This record gives sequence, C-alpha cells and structure tokens, in this order.
Amino acid sequence: MPDFATSADPAVQRQLNRLTALSPGADILGLERITRLLARVGDPHLRLPPVLHVAGTNGKGSTCAFLRAAIEAAGHTAHVYSSPHLVRFNERIRLAGTLIDDAALAPLLEEVLDKGGDIAASFFEVTTAAAFLAFARTPADACVIEVGLGGRLDATNVLPQSAVTAIAQLGIDHQSFLGDTLAQIAAEKAGIAKPGVPLVTMAYPPDIADVIDRYAGTVAAPVLAEGNAWSYAVRDDALAYRDAAGEVITPLPMLAGAHQPANLALAIAALRHQHALRIPDAAFAAAARAARWPARMQRLSPGPLTALLPAGAELWLDGGHNANAAEAVSAAAARVAGERPLHLVLGMLENKDADAMIARFAPIAASLAAVPVPGHPHHSPADLVRRAQQAGLASAAAADLPAALSAVPRQDAPVVLILGSLYLAGTALQANDELPD
Repeated sequence: MPDFATSADPAVQRQLNRLTALSPGADILGLERITRLLARVGDPHLRLPPVLHVAGTNGKGSTCAFLRAAIEAAGHTAHVYSSPHLVRFNERIRLAGTLIDDAALAPLLEEVLDKGGDIAASFFEVTTAAAFLAFARTPADACVIEVGLGGRLDATNVLPQSAVTAIAQLGIDHQSFLGDTLAQIAAEKAGIAKPGVPLVTMAYPPDIADVIDRYAGTVAAPVLAEGNAWSYAVRDDALAYRDAAGEVITPLPMLAGAHQPANLALAIAALRHQHALRIPDAAFAAAARAARWPARMQRLSPGPLTALLPAGAELWLDGGHNANAAEAVSAAAARVAGERPLHLVLGMLENKDADAMIARFAPIAASLAAVPVPGHPHHSPADLVRRAQQAGLASAAAADLPAALSAVPRQDAPVVLILGSLYLAGTALQANDELPD
C-alpha cells in the first residue's frame, strides 16, 4: 500500500514526489531490487555498525525502542531504522540518537533516486537504501533495524550479518504477502536468521517454534527461545529476567500495557546474547524507565484534540490494527479506564480485519465512533458502525477525529481511545500538535 508521505520541507517533498512517480506504488517483496539499488550507491549495508535486527507481527517497534534505550543508557550511540512514520518521514531514520533532519534527508533521497530511479524500487526499498547510506556515513556504535514486512524477503534482510536477530510476538497480518497461517508467517519472520548469529525469540506454540527451529537450522543459527534459553516474570512492580548468566531486575516499563514487559524482556535477551556491545545490567533498568514509542498506548498531552473532551477525561492513542494487537491493547485500555467509561474512536484500513478488532473491545467499551483514515483506502465509517452494532456495541459515524471527540458524553470523566491504524494515529498526533521526536 502506498505510503503517501509528505513533508513541509520543499526539498524533501521534491524527492518524495519523484519517489512516488518512479516507484510501483505498492508493497513488493524480494531482495533483487534492493540489492541492485544498494550497489548503485556503493553497498553501504556492508559498512554498518553492529546490527540488531528485529522482526515480528506485533511488538517489534517497542522492542526496538527498548533496545535503543538500553544501548544509549550504556553510553553507546545507535542508529535506528523503523517504519512506518506517523507524522514526518524523518521518523524512519534516527542517526546516532537524533531524527534525521531535512537538510540531510533531501540529498540522501536525491542521491538514491538519481543513481537508481530506473530500477522501479518500492517506497520502502528506496527508504531502506537511504537509511543504510546515512548509517554508513555517520559514526555510531550500533544499528537497530526493524523489519518492514515479514522478514525473509523484506528489504532490510539484504544485510549479510547481524550481531543478533530477534522475533517478537507473532500473529495473523499481511496475509496477502506472508500467508494465511501462523506457520507460514513464522517461516517468513525466521528468514532474518543468519549463520552463527543468535536468533532470540519469544515463546510460541510447539508447532510454530518447530517452524522457526527448522528454518534457523538451515543456516546454522542458534535459537534462544523464551522458556528455554531465557525467561522473565512480573513480580509486584518489577520485571525479573533470567538466563544462564544470571538474573536482571528492572522496573516495569513506562510504556503502558501488560504486553510491554514481554517486549522489554525480549530486548534484554537480545542484548545479553550478543557480543558486539557491552551493556551493564543498570542500562536495562534505565531502558525500562526511558523507552518511548509513540502511538503505542500513548496518553496524549494537552492540545487541540484533548481540549475537545470534557473536564477530567483522558485521551489515549494506539496504532494497533490486528487481532493480536487488539487483545493486548484492550486489556491495557481496560486497566487504564478502571470504573470509568471507555469510548473508542476507530478507523481502519480496508485490508484489516475490523470484526476481529471490534470483538476484542465490545465487552469493555461504552461506545464506538467510527471515522475515516484520511488519504488511505479504509473501511467506511458506516461499515464500521454496522459491524460494531452487530457486536452489540453502541456506535455512530463521525466525519473526523474532532467530530468524534466532540460527541463524547460529558459525564463520568471518560477515557477515550483512538485506535485501529498507525496512519490514523499520525493524524491524531499532528492534530494535537504532538510530533514524535
């Protein structure tokens, strides 16, 4: 699906316009185009600092945030490549801790497009080449690389080697690319395994773990799975992580949600099973407190959107858009709301399973307002209303986020959660003057 990226900087926007005109306008998988594109710009992916490569259906972005926070707490610097962006294209590329600025981004995109515009590379492939070029030219101690889609044929998997690879939570998503079963999806995610490089995973059902083990075995990658090589437990207000080297105790993550301790534990496991960087135990505790990941159970600050709500209300935001994410986010939202009414504002892309999302929230929500996702093919608000009503959830359509928030009942200090799409989350952050940094 096209990314519809825009920029307030004219020089960056010129290159984004070129990219839109030159790319096929759709997601495509495969390593042939990215390999050719990188060759045109000098193979920067062969000159990167040690790479920590993370795949997964849900949680990989949060895991990368914990990795970065721990690396920086240890006194190191890290490049980070993530997707999609929420508001600004620049969010995809973090250079030694700082989002790339427009003055650096525009010439990078121009260079990649000048040298490889005839390859018909996708939006993500061009972005990946630009990121790797920036990372190769800017000193840092590590690279945290988030897989874009799948793993085996994702553009980031052109990397020949990693310090460690990791797979976060698995679920059903992007079926047209990755397959309709968890086993098929697991095989694609396991494709990031590299010869002799530890592949750190969460605990999966035996049949799914077997798929990953078999693929990793084909490249002689040792699998370090939760429950075998490492484990964690939540004890009161702390996370207790344990592996063969001993125990690490950290505070619970500041990132909201009962699913976040698992993501923190995965990041700790990845860092404790690599040898390129020295990370003291104190850095893991610091990461629990410092990691931030926008639009993942994020409470919005006072701004134009929150001002539309009644006094005492809280406005939360999450970009979750599949059944597994809905399960985790609904549990987090229920805890946040407590005895207060929970009102949903839902917008979803047309290729996402709206029924699965609504089903997780119907038992706990007081109402649902359905909105469009601006600039993207989406479920119509009328369609979402119909599905919500079938699930027994009071619902109504709204023209946009301000209209939906203005209609929230004015009593009982409600909790309002905007969810269903990272693109909608970006719209919310921009409307609330709360840009990721």
